[in-house]
Amino acid sequence: MIGFELPQFRPPSEAFSLLVRATKNCPWNRCAFCAMYKGKKFELRTVEDVKLDIWSLRSLADQVRDWAERTGCGGQAGQVARASGILWMDDDGEVRRAFIGDSNSLIMKTDQLVEIIEYLYEAFPSLERVTSYARAKTALKKRPEELARLKTAGLSRLHLGLETGDDELLAYMEKGATAEEMVEAGRKVKEAGISVSEYVILGLGGHDRWLQHALGTARVLNAVNPDFIRVRTLNILPQAPLWERRQRGEFSPTSPEEILQEEKTLIENLEVKSQFVSDHVSNFLPLDGQLPQDKERLLREIERVLEQPDIMARMSRWAGFGNL
Repeated sequence: MIGFELPQFRPPSEAFSLLVRATKNCPWNRCAFCAMYKGKKFELRTVEDVKLDIWSLRSLADQVRDWAERTGCGGQAGQVARASGILWMDDDGEVRRAFIGDSNSLIMKTDQLVEIIEYLYEAFPSLERVTSYARAKTALKKRPEELARLKTAGLSRLHLGLETGDDELLAYMEKGATAEEMVEAGRKVKEAGISVSEYVILGLGGHDRWLQHALGTARVLNAVNPDFIRVRTLNILPQAPLWERRQRGEFSPTSPEEILQEEKTLIENLEVKSQFVSDHVSNFLPLDGQLPQDKERLLREIERVLEQPDIMARMSRWAGFGNL
C-alpha cells in the first residue's frame, strides 16, 4: 500500500506541484492574523521518513504510467492522473514542479534539506522547479554559503511572508521580524540566486492604518525587488488572535473600497521589476502584470471598479459590510 504525508497548505501557484511534507505545522505560530496552524505542535520530520514519502510518490507516478500504457493511453498519462485526482503530473506523465512544506522548511539543518532536495531530483529527473515557504528570520540565520548550497542542490524559489512593511503593524501582528530584517532576508535569498516570492496581506492595517501599511510595504518591496509580489486579502477567522481583537473593538477591518484604494496606493509607490499577482481566492480583483511596464494598466483596472458604485456595493455586501 502506498502511503505518504502531504502539507496542509501550499501557495496557489503550487496547485499543480508535487507536494512533499518535510516539517509539520509552524515553528513560530504567533502571527495574530493567521489561523492556519493554531493549536498544533511544530515537528521536524526525519530525512528518512521524507525520503520514503518521496519514493512512495514516485511509485504512484510509475503505477499511473504503467496503467496508462496497459490500457492504450500511454500518451495520456497526465490526463489519467488528473482523472484520479493526481494533479502534479504533466500531460506527458512527467513531474516538473515540487513544493516542500509545511510553513518553514528552511528551519531544517541545511545538510538535511539539501539531502531531501537532491533525493527529489533523483526520484523525479524531469523536475524543473523546487520551492518552499520560509520565514525571513530563518533565512537571516542561514549563512550565504548555506543558501548557495541549497541553490546548487536545486532549490528554485522561496515564498516569504512579508505581509506588511510597516514596523508598527509587524509588531502589532506579532510577525517576529522588523521591516529592515524583511529587507535583509529578501536580499540575502536573492543574492544566493534563489527566486523570491514576497506575500502581502491587503487590509492588514485595518481601517485606521491602511495608508501606512501600503506605503511601508512599498518601501520594503522596493528595497528587495523580489521576483514575485503576491497579494491576498485579510480574512479574520475565529482561530486567529486578531479575531478577539476585532471583537473587543481594537481592530477595525477595511471595507472593500479601502482595500482597493490600499492596493492602488501600493502599486503607485512600487519601483520594482517584479511580477505582481493577485492569485488568491480572497482577492477582489484578479490582477496580474509585470512591473513596471504594466503598472498603468493595473491601476486603470482598479480605478474602473472603484468608479462603479453597483460593483462596490456588491463587494461590500459580500464582505459583510452591509450598505457601507
